[in-house]
Amino acid sequence: MDPSTLPAVNACLNGLATILLCSGVYAIKKGNEQLHIRLMVSAFACSCVFLVGYLSHHFMTGLTVSYAGPDWGRTPYLIMLLVHTVFAAAVPFLAIHTIRLGLRDDRPAHKKWARRTFPIWLFVSITGVLIYFILYQWTPSWSEALQTLQGE
Repeated sequence: MDPSTLPAVNACLNGLATILLCSGVYAIKKGNEQLHIRLMVSAFACSCVFLVGYLSHHFMTGLTVSYAGPDWGRTPYLIMLLVHTVFAAAVPFLAIHTIRLGLRDDRPAHKKWARRTFPIWLFVSITGVLIYFILYQWTPSWSEALQTLQGE
């Protein structure tokens, strides 16, 4: 697999996780518990595959892509990236704990943790897609990273 395709694949996985998360919440609000379980476990699987792809991309390319967009966007981008990174580090632990509570049928605890986990996980998934577009589509960040690699 060409490692330059992984960022787009990863963005799609984040987008899919967003859709699955929202669909899972919709399913439980409509009382469809079995569909809710399948959707949320699928969202977790998407996030796991994303993590493997993200780490693979960085190990294969050795590149760090830095923001190279307009100056006015640097501070908002860096704030979003900081919050995204902190939350992304927490999501695996929150998601595993929340899923385990649900699978154990500890409904009160599951519901309590899901109310915390869902918005954080959703934020990470959405901002993951935004970060992809900012670094790989909307700014010259990716092409500048490649030029740096080729210039060495």
